[in-house]
Amino acid sequence: IGHNWCQDAGIYEFTMGATGDKVKGRYSFVYVFEDGEWKINHHHSSIMPEGIVTAEPITKDEVRDLFQLWNGALATLDPKKVADRYAKRGVLLPTVSDIPRTDYPGIEDYFTNFLKLKPQGEIESGEIMIGTNWAQDAGIYEFTMGATGAKVKGRYTFVYVFEDGEWKISQHH
Repeated sequence: IGHNWCQDAGIYEFTMGATGDKVKGRYSFVYVFEDGEWKINHHHSSIMPEGIVTAEPITKDEVRDLFQLWNGALATLDPKKVADRYAKRGVLLPTVSDIPRTDYPGIEDYFTNFLKLKPQGEIESGEIMIGTNWAQDAGIYEFTMGATGAKVKGRYTFVYVFEDGEWKISQHH
């Protein structure tokens, strides 16, 4: 604090009205007393470094291994374990159902029935694309239904996102 000026510095948090997301930032204000009132002479604000999203590296082999994690969850025959492979706002457009599943209960419900067939999948061919904290694997896969021995071939797309320290399925068709 000086003669006709003062400074305030610290950390503040904004809540984004559209999403409710919270963002912390550092700030500094320098105020001056001018024309009988306090006015902002200088303001600086910057996001906290720990709030900056950094790229989580992933290779094409690691992307393909994400399918194996999902396939392994199928092998448990536990619909919760399969649904846990999906992102918080994941979308499932199933091969053998015409009902889009856009939330955890819907995804779990689909797998409650699908797992009765004891499915195991194998990728026959696919193409992988990688971006910053997302990856896509799209191609042809085939399921063998352990309960009946039937085989079901289909097109697939998995879009993965890095969420809460893990790669999760954001979109599956």
